[in-house]
Amino acid sequence: MSGLDATVRERVIEIAEQAGAAIMQVYASGFDVEHKADDSPVTTADLAAHRLIVQGLSQLTPDIPVLSEESAQVAWETRRQWSRYWLVDPLDGTREFIKRNGEFSVNIALIDGGAPVFGVVQAPVTGLVWHAERGVAAYRREGQQQDVISTRVPPAVPLRVAASRSHRSERTQTLLSRMGEIELIAQGSSLKFCRIAEGTLDVYPRLGPTSEWDTAAGQCVLEAAGGVLLAADSGLPFQYNQRSRLLNGDFVALGDATLPWQDWVAGL
Repeated sequence: MSGLDATVRERVIEIAEQAGAAIMQVYASGFDVEHKADDSPVTTADLAAHRLIVQGLSQLTPDIPVLSEESAQVAWETRRQWSRYWLVDPLDGTREFIKRNGEFSVNIALIDGGAPVFGVVQAPVTGLVWHAERGVAAYRREGQQQDVISTRVPPAVPLRVAASRSHRSERTQTLLSRMGEIELIAQGSSLKFCRIAEGTLDVYPRLGPTSEWDTAAGQCVLEAAGGVLLAADSGLPFQYNQRSRLLNGDFVALGDATLPWQDWVAGL
């Protein structure tokens, strides 16, 4: 469990929704695109959501540090002392935001002892919220309606496989060809994890770098719904804040942990 009381959890969801509203204001009014040192895009929406979330979390839980994509230059010597911290992607799927396809999200996760123990993924365009507490349950919220969600086990044929719109490599194509009969469904950002968690997708393979803030909230939702996010090299769930680099390796997210994912990634 997260150790957060219900009032704090609800306030974090509100903060995510407020960030989503700020993003939509920029989405509606037009925006400029700049590029960071790693050539990844950033917009005024990223920065507006970042400021809102960091301020909100810092006021809500002043004893818990916040690591956001837009303020990630925290020295490892400092960060390694954190046993508990907020890990935030203010606008996950900036490329999808720029393309205006609606497939972007706000990600907020609480990390405790290297594991995501509370996660919120908010979809600004639809207003949908997925949230979860480790060891408790995962939920999908639409307006006043909230439902407990779970993964599709066992999955039917064809497997419904999430494919990134912006990242499709030759290695990924090889992996997909090994999976048998599949239905490819293009989906952006952390929404892929949430769709697996609610049983509308089955698998999300990612061969290529992501950052820790890209996966933490979605991993929490997926695991609480009965799924797994596993490192392709070790078969272990992702752990966070374990090294100086904030990049993830290859992974496979599964609704059903018994799927033969090792066969799919072998040699890749």
